[in-house]
Amino acid sequence: MAEQTIIPPRPAYFPTSASSPLHPPSTLYARIASSPRTLVQTLNIPPRSGLAFRVPATCIFRLSTPFGPQVGDLNIWNAHDPRERFWAARTRQLQGSHLRESDRLWSCLPFMRPLCGVIRDGCSLGDKAVKQGDRLERGERTRWGGRCHDLLGTRCDPYVNQMLTSTSYDYHCHSNLVRAIIPYGLTEFDVHDVLNVFQVTGLDPDGRYFMEASPANPDSYIEFFAEQDLLCALSTCPGGDLSAWGWGMADELTDSIEGQKKMKETCNPIKVEVWNIAEEERTDVLRGWELPKRPEYRGMHGMAVPKGESQGDVQGLA
Repeated sequence: MAEQTIIPPRPAYFPTSASSPLHPPSTLYARIASSPRTLVQTLNIPPRSGLAFRVPATCIFRLSTPFGPQVGDLNIWNAHDPRERFWAARTRQLQGSHLRESDRLWSCLPFMRPLCGVIRDGCSLGDKAVKQGDRLERGERTRWGGRCHDLLGTRCDPYVNQMLTSTSYDYHCHSNLVRAIIPYGLTEFDVHDVLNVFQVTGLDPDGRYFMEASPANPDSYIEFFAEQDLLCALSTCPGGDLSAWGWGMADELTDSIEGQKKMKETCNPIKVEVWNIAEEERTDVLRGWELPKRPEYRGMHGMAVPKGESQGDVQGLA
């Protein structure tokens, strides 16, 4: 009997034409990443805290860890309409479980367009990376299959903490993001699933979510190109670099076990910088770029809406 060739399933979301928006804008993003720029704003987000900041379209924003390893939870909205916000699940489908250079961060329905994209990733797994015989398209993995810049998980929050430990703690990423966006007229209901920057995660053989210690160091960073006017909020996770992670945030005033670090000792600030592309270079650097448009779907989901009594019964609504 002839041996059958086993063909693995191909990715469900894959470019099917030369004009597909799923082709990574690698050439454009490389040009932007290497372009001359001027600094507009600098923020240092303290440990176990959160801040919001605006990034105009065509600007670059950079997150870095000059003070030591630290994971961060990033939320993004359209600065003019917060109903348009980052959609982690769809980005995970369109790009991958963890972001890499030239991936874009997509917005929710009915907007469905890029909010920003990764132009440069300066956070390598270093000696945590395993050597692979065949080079993987989506880059480095740890021996356990972990990758960096996580889209698998979501933010830690005080509700699940209360459920699991019967203790209250006010500085989970969800709460940090809530406090960060209140000055911008948003509320807890606007906080959404995040991109976990500098965070290494994966799924074990049973499909369960795991986290590893962050590989970030004082030279690590990730840079994004704003495809729209953005409002961003970033939380410095109370888990720090995740090397001592657990659900004991509220109990850290007690003495630690000898030889074991407390999570608080693994926490550091994250630096945020916003940059403009140099004015004299903008036309050349941004050639071919256009402000992303919403899909042209106007099908009304199969519904017909009567204009008034004179229109009579409408199919499906009578």
